[in-house]
Parts: sequence; structure tokens; C-alpha cells
Amino acid sequence: MGRIAVAVIVSSWIIPISILVNRIVPDPYMDEIFHVPQAQQYCKGNFTSWDPMITTPPGLYCISLAYVAYLFPGMFCMQAVSSFSGTCSSAILRSANAILGVICSVLVYEIITRLRPALDERKATIYAVVLALYPLHWFFTFLYYTDVASLAAVLAMYLGCLKRNYILSALLGSLAVFIRQTNIIWVLFVASSGVIDYSSVRKNNSQLHVSDLSIRKDKQLASNGGITGGSKLRKRRPGKAVDNISHSTQRSSTSATCSSGFIEEIQDTFLTAWLLKWELLVSFSPFFLVLVAFVAFVCWNGSIVLGAKEAHAVSPHFAQLMYFSLVSTLFVAPFQFTLPYAPVVVQSFRKSRLRSCFQWFIALTVGFLSVHFFSVAHPYLLADNRHYTFYIWRKVINAHWSTKYLLVPFYVYSWFSIFSILAKAQKKVWVLAYFLACAAVLIPTPLIEFRYYTIPFFFLILNSHTDDYKSWLLMGILYIAVNIFTMFMFLSRPFSWNHESGIQRFIW
Repeated sequence: MGRIAVAVIVSSWIIPISILVNRIVPDPYMDEIFHVPQAQQYCKGNFTSWDPMITTPPGLYCISLAYVAYLFPGMFCMQAVSSFSGTCSSAILRSANAILGVICSVLVYEIITRLRPALDERKATIYAVVLALYPLHWFFTFLYYTDVASLAAVLAMYLGCLKRNYILSALLGSLAVFIRQTNIIWVLFVASSGVIDYSSVRKNNSQLHVSDLSIRKDKQLASNGGITGGSKLRKRRPGKAVDNISHSTQRSSTSATCSSGFIEEIQDTFLTAWLLKWELLVSFSPFFLVLVAFVAFVCWNGSIVLGAKEAHAVSPHFAQLMYFSLVSTLFVAPFQFTLPYAPVVVQSFRKSRLRSCFQWFIALTVGFLSVHFFSVAHPYLLADNRHYTFYIWRKVINAHWSTKYLLVPFYVYSWFSIFSILAKAQKKVWVLAYFLACAAVLIPTPLIEFRYYTIPFFFLILNSHTDDYKSWLLMGILYIAVNIFTMFMFLSRPFSWNHESGIQRFIW
């Protein structure tokens, strides 16, 4: 019932707003001028044609082709179209993303209920609906971009891994990479998350098995005088793999109970994974095959991107990681300023002032170095005043030479806040894997586009396990306000360029 409610609620705003957008902006806009004609070439059966300005693989166009093929018989019978290629209009192609937007909301609901089985259906429904309103995802639901399809494939892959269907998860991961090649990082992250979960479950099961054997041994010693029972127990010893895991985890769990430190947890996880290496190799080999295929593609293509390679060359853009943390923290601002959250931050600082001061010093130093030496001003960012990032760069980040340095403490606080939120629900090694995945995706990206933050944000919020109902309500109100503003600016505030004909519109 919950997933149906989510689909109905999300559809209730997607359908009317899609109609409104197609009525006011019927022609392809911004990146759609590349994606729509390319999809239309596929509808004509011309699979060898390729626009050299398109940087992503043709996954979205293949999905759209299947979607159009599903719609064509009904539309042809209703005489809405006269040919198959005529079905691939901008409105129909955009509607594919609208359908994928609904699918994303249902996947979010399924993931929430999977990660938090104790959560009641009503709350899970509310949380999924609020996340469907996330502005950087919500806006592009109504345009023909790769973002929504990319998110849907990654979420489906993650859900498959949570259900421990690793073959299906890897297949969905290959689809995610076929839509946007940088999703290979999220394939590796999901695989790492699965390894951590698999190792943790096997370790706990082995500990329970050893505990059960100890109890039976004690009972036999008590009933048989402690001699024959012990000998019988030796005959029933578990297999070598389970025995090795139990002994190693008993040694590591002793230190883990005394100190839940970061290093101890990493050592414990890697030790358990090493003892289970053959099981893990068999279970997660499909992910490895996806990685091998991706490496082969990069070697064949000579680059990660397909087209416009000069404009999308890899560059060390460490400041991008800082921007992501601040933007994500602002979008979960109600979580940051709840009454239970503030004492947790203060208490964590008081527990070890020296260590906290040292961590802040290191983080601030890295932040200042990243901003000073690795801030990239892409030509597209400086020239295109249709994007909000154009104004943020000019009016905020570069308002004064010192502004970008004054923002560093906010970046650092944002990352500490993210770590604090995730550490309540996930292992520290999982948080480390998440940070490394964010870094691998964002740092090589020279262009500042907030829509690149969508997938890491969803992984963050899905694993935050925040239950404060008022915070979720406030977050939903915040998202609605931002969405109303951005859609109003997009539809009702067009402008023109002197050097180029046509109507321009504000966009993320």
C-alpha cells in the first residue's frame, strides 16, 4: 500500500507540471538540444548517428526507445501519430523522465523500508515523498536530461544489493554506467557496501554459532561430569572457515568493545573480508565484470567521456567536494538545527577537545589548500548566465578575494556534520567508503553543476536514519519553496541574449 501511495502522490504533481512545462517550453532547451535529436535518430532506426557534443553513453536513448515502442501501438490506434518516429516528440521523451521520476520515488520507499524495517508505513511514505521533492532531482524530472534515469538505475542497483541479489544488482549497475559513465564509482561503492554488510552478517553468525556451541558444551559438562561431554564436543567442531572467523573476530571484538575506534573497525572489517575472500569473490564477481568492461571501454575510447572531450577534461577540482558538502547540508538544514542535534555536536567536541581541535586544524588546512590551489573556474561557468551557479560564483564565492576562504569553515563543518549523521546509522568503514566515492565522482569534475550532487545526496539521506517528524516536515516545506521559485523563474522569467537568437531561461 505504501509504494502505491507514494506513486500516486508523486504522480499528482508530476502530471500537471509536465503538461505546464510542455505547453510553455515545447521545444528542446539547454542540453535537450543534444539529447532530443539523438533520441529521435534512434527512433528512426539510425543507430550509427552520434552527436559529437554528447558526453554520456546512449543508455537514456535506449530506455526511451523501449518506452516509445510501448506507447506507439495505442497512440497509432488513436491516430495521435502516423509513424513510429513521430512518437518521439519532446513531450513524449520528457514523459519518459516523468515515469522514471515516479519509479525513483517507489525505489526510495523500498530502500527506506529495507534499511529500516521497524519504520512504520506512514513515515516511510512521507519520507519517500519528501525526497521526491528534492529540488535538484525534482526540476529535471520535467526535462529530457540523463539525471533522473541515472538516479533510478543507481537506486535500483542499491536495492538489489540490499536484497543480496548481487547478479541483478550488477546488471542494474551496468545499466547505470550505460546511462552515465561516472556511475561506475557508485557501482564500486554499492559493491563495497555489500561486502561490508555480507562480512558483518557472516561474522555475527559465526559468533552466534560459537556461542551456541559453548552453551551446549557447558550443558554436557554439567550432565556428564565434564569429560565425555568435552570429547563429544570436539567431534562436532564447526568447519575451518567458520572457526577461523570466530577466533579472529573474538580477538578483534575485544578491542572493538573497549574502543570503537576507526582503525580497529577497518582492521576488523578487512580481516573478516580476507577470511571470507573466496565467498566474496564468487558473490561479488558480477560487479568485477562490470568494472572490467568499463576499463576496456575507457581503453578503447581513450577517455571517460564520449564527446566534447576538451571541455570535459579531468582536472583536480578538490573544491568541488567542499561545495557538495555545503549544498547538501543546506538541503538538510532542518536536521542540523533540531534541538537533539546541537547537544550531540557539543558533547562530541567536549569528549576529546584535543583530538577535536587537531581534527579541525587538519580539516581546515586541507580546506584552505583545496580552495586556494584547486578551485576551477570552467569557461562554461563564467560565460553561461542561465545557471544559478553563475550567480553563486560571482556574487558569493568570488564577491571578494577573501570570501572563498571565509567559506572554508562552513565547508568543514558541513563535512563533519555529514560524518556525524551517517555514523549514527552506518559503520565507520561505510562512511569512509562513501566519502571516497564522493571524492572520486566530484573531484575530477571541472564544471560546478549542482545536479551532479543528486546521487551522493540520496545515499546520504537514505542512510541518515533521522526520525524527527518536524525536521522532515520542514525539509518538505523548504523543498517546495525552492521548487516553486526555480520553476517560476524557468517558466515566467525568460530573457534574451544580444549575441544569440531565441529565448533563454534560468535553470539549475
